Amino acid sequence: MIEPLPPAELEAYFERIGHSGPRDADLPTLTALHRAHVLTIPFENLDVQFGRSLSTDGRAAFAKLVEARRGGWCYEQNGLFARALAALGFPVTRLSGGVMRALRGEEAMGTHLCLRVSAEGRDYLTDVGFGSTQLEPVPLEDHDWDQAPMAGRVQRTDDGLWQFAIVSGPMPLSYDFHAEPADEALLARLCDWQARDPESLFVQNLVVQQRLPDGHLMLRGKVLTETGPHGSSDRELTSAEELVDLLRTRFALDVPEAASLWPAVEVRHAALFDAA
Repeated sequence: MIEPLPPAELEAYFERIGHSGPRDADLPTLTALHRAHVLTIPFENLDVQFGRSLSTDGRAAFAKLVEARRGGWCYEQNGLFARALAALGFPVTRLSGGVMRALRGEEAMGTHLCLRVSAEGRDYLTDVGFGSTQLEPVPLEDHDWDQAPMAGRVQRTDDGLWQFAIVSGPMPLSYDFHAEPADEALLARLCDWQARDPESLFVQNLVVQQRLPDGHLMLRGKVLTETGPHGSSDRELTSAEELVDLLRTRFALDVPEAASLWPAVEVRHAALFDAA
């Protein structure tokens, strides 16, 4: 059972994402909220890099993303979004997904939280937490989708799950997911693993991403990739000061303590690229 945001918190959430439009439990409202959320709240794993504990608790997500005006990852982003939608009367189901399950197998399941939301008699895959890539909800049915500069497909897998795939854009990726309610214990366990284990890519790499109306920003380590209608460009950051300034000016994240991450960012960059 999803705990809806209480009225005061719902108003604070609307203020956070800049939504002053309709609040009916219909597709236009769902689409407007989805767009407003991903265009405002960045995907980021700074707390993982700081070694802070994280959870799948939706109340903690509200405190961080709304009150502290931070970003977050899928467990936080979609956890918060589900509570807001539930407060408006949308039927919402939390779903367990596996990023790159096609390559990683069943051990990937639980590495992603996404949502099934019903509106106007139709089910939609609703996901504000997959690297700020999905701009709007997509029907939960076999089809190609196009949300420039991303495009891809929603389809059934051979073993009966669903797959959301990005096939063009700055980061071709996919995740498989069950359309039934998530195993919450599995989500909690994988959330903890991804936040703590040295083998987790989120532990190994600083990641901050932001959707733009017709583009996408992605910071991985010290490399910023900006994708727009005319392609992608990269630039490499050169200092801790530049990192802090970039987080503030391009991602609206006022996190001066991120300067302390710079030595580890440089070491990881060297490990990935110096031998190439």
